[in-house]
Amino acid sequence: MPINITMPALSPTMEEGNLAKWLVKEGDKVAPGDVIAEIETDKATMEVEAVDEGTVAKLVVPAGTEGVKVNALIAVLAADGEDVAAAAKGGGEAAPAKAETAKPEAKAEAPKSDAAKAPAQPAPAATPNGAVASGDRTFASPLARRIAKDAGVDVAAVKGTGPHGRVVKADVEAAIAGGGAKAAAPAPAAASAAPAPKPMSDDAVLKLFEEGSYELVPHDNMRKTIARRLVEAKSTIPHFYLTLDCELDALLSLRSQLNAAAPLKKTEKGEAPAYKLSVNDMIIKAMALALKAVPDANASWTDSAMVKHKHADVGVAVSIPGGLITPIIRRAEEKTLSVISNEMKDLASRARSRKLKPEEYQGGTTAVSNLGMFGIKDFSAVINPPHATILAVGAGEQRAVVKNGEVKVATVMSVTLSTDHRAVDGALGAELLVAFKQLIENPMGMLV
Repeated sequence: MPINITMPALSPTMEEGNLAKWLVKEGDKVAPGDVIAEIETDKATMEVEAVDEGTVAKLVVPAGTEGVKVNALIAVLAADGEDVAAAAKGGGEAAPAKAETAKPEAKAEAPKSDAAKAPAQPAPAATPNGAVASGDRTFASPLARRIAKDAGVDVAAVKGTGPHGRVVKADVEAAIAGGGAKAAAPAPAAASAAPAPKPMSDDAVLKLFEEGSYELVPHDNMRKTIARRLVEAKSTIPHFYLTLDCELDALLSLRSQLNAAAPLKKTEKGEAPAYKLSVNDMIIKAMALALKAVPDANASWTDSAMVKHKHADVGVAVSIPGGLITPIIRRAEEKTLSVISNEMKDLASRARSRKLKPEEYQGGTTAVSNLGMFGIKDFSAVINPPHATILAVGAGEQRAVVKNGEVKVATVMSVTLSTDHRAVDGALGAELLVAFKQLIENPMGMLV
């Protein structure tokens, strides 16, 4: 029987991707582990491996196709010994591959148990609507569950079309649009509540400008994702802002000493220092240690519980063509400045070439956004869920400060902490920011 290859979900939040390149052609034989295609997500370009053995019977989606939905058929394999032409004609009705589609999401959905150690069990029975259930549980992607919850739809009443009957986003949207699922009646709106404002339509916007005075540049997946997440963050997270100034002179002096003391290592271009610390490297370390000192601020908000993190995983905003990405320094509180510096350089380089793996930019417990290199004095950053904090860093500049009643010149940097007020209130945020300032102004504390 022919085997369908579908667009894989390469991250838990992926809804569609671009099929950048096929690395096989029709008639090629493939084995499990062979790289068959390159898929562009909103953040990276990733390789897709075959999980079955066979012959490529049909490439359904051409290379270069954009906006291919997760679980959409992209190719058909003829099983060993099967007629290739017959398999190509049977594509679409074939059995799904063990596919790349199920692998990433299964990780997020798998119940935490010792089931993996137990003998293999029969496959869960399908419910009458086609969704796969185990006991009282219906298997559905996290995004499908969220959409169903927001719409008041019982996800168990939705027919699943994903791998093994899994309910995916398209299934929930189809059920809502077709009236096939009963949504809970919305609560009556308060009499005084004004209707939510609607954004201007594309046509309405374009009518404001003279025809021919502009060009339309379609949004890529990255820009769409950034826009969606920013709207989500600003509409669901109650942002609260705290700003203070940090003197940098001691930190700049220590940085110079540490860089001067860096040992030399052999490279392809000759000898070079083993590390070269930046101010941003020291800011990352200071933020991580501040979260360690104020652990209640190292948290994420959920409706049912506060998520208290055991380590400070610091995301760092990196500008790349078309948007930005936030690679993460894991367990930054445990790492030396030199390790943070070299790791950050590697992550930033691979981020700009879109070679990061999802686990290198997803998650984290806080983030740092530094615009000081552009001379920006201060700004407020938007929190990136599931973080509860993000630190916006301005430029270090010489300013007049008063010390012991006398005016002195010092290098000063303004920082603004944005907090999710549900998880980190004003006093707790202030405590975190004071701990950060203490480390920046007494940087030797980051070395012990």
